[in-house]
Amino acid sequence: MTASASDLTPDELARATSVISTVTTAFSSRVVGQTRLRTSLLIALIAGGHVLLESVPGLAKTTAASTLADTVRASFHRIQCTPDLMPSDIIGTQVYDASSGSFRTVLGPVHANFVLLDEINRSSAKTQSAMLEAMQERQTTIGGEAHRVPRPFLVMATQNPIDQEGTHALPEAQMDRFLIKEIVDYPTPQEEREVLDRLDTGVLDPDVHVPGAVTVDDVAALQDIARRVHVSAAIRNYIVGLAYVTRNAAQYIGEDRARLIKYGASPRASIAFLQASRALALLAGRDHVLPEDIRELRYPVLRHRVLLTYEAEAEGVRSEELIDEIFGAVATP
Repeated sequence: MTASASDLTPDELARATSVISTVTTAFSSRVVGQTRLRTSLLIALIAGGHVLLESVPGLAKTTAASTLADTVRASFHRIQCTPDLMPSDIIGTQVYDASSGSFRTVLGPVHANFVLLDEINRSSAKTQSAMLEAMQERQTTIGGEAHRVPRPFLVMATQNPIDQEGTHALPEAQMDRFLIKEIVDYPTPQEEREVLDRLDTGVLDPDVHVPGAVTVDDVAALQDIARRVHVSAAIRNYIVGLAYVTRNAAQYIGEDRARLIKYGASPRASIAFLQASRALALLAGRDHVLPEDIRELRYPVLRHRVLLTYEAEAEGVRSEELIDEIFGAVATP
């Protein structure tokens, strides 16, 4: 029998709605458009996960991450990944202090509430592994001593799809550790014109703070509330059924299409659906998850977990197409 979360009180739901509204308003005051990016960041923040972004440069990723940190009045670090970036450049190291004759620990930039890993695929596999360990374990180990990262802790890693020379693609098992993967598109002409107008007003000046900030305690409370958003047994079975079909696609979408799937989603996909759908329900002001929430999350949760074969790439088949077919094969509760 599935244990159900405690019902949320009206006051708790009202507090969650208020915090989300404040963050959304502050975010929109600096970032023009990019609704999917905003939603993905809020889902990750509420669910306590991390986001993998794929986009070309110049689409407000740094502005989005720094604005979110500013809104929460939290620490923010941006790390530009390069081939010569070492693990110690990220997690920190021990430095010899000649005055005391001993070593002291200097924490690296990963010890911040919000961390932007720009072009993570440009760093070496060893450095990627060190960063992903911090994401998973919520701590780093320096000189045999563990150091916890602050709470909340959100990593936004980016990949540039148009310049792959000299890069190290993230292994599939490491991509699986990101709660969601979002594709960031170019702004519309109207949104791009709005960016130009806002530049003249000074609202995008890095020294200008966003109004109406919340606190890290508000975010911690929001995360605790999200864990008690109700997910019915039917929704849980729906999530598990979808994950099962990705691993046994031939029985549901046919051999011809299933041959394009190299690997199905791991159990982390089911966990991601559960956590992200609760956050999405809160964003909609609800204390329960609907099947529509699962469907809306299908691309962000599965596009980096349903892995395609070389045949699929050669034929120009996108993972989103197969995800839609999988969803079409599973009855909606």
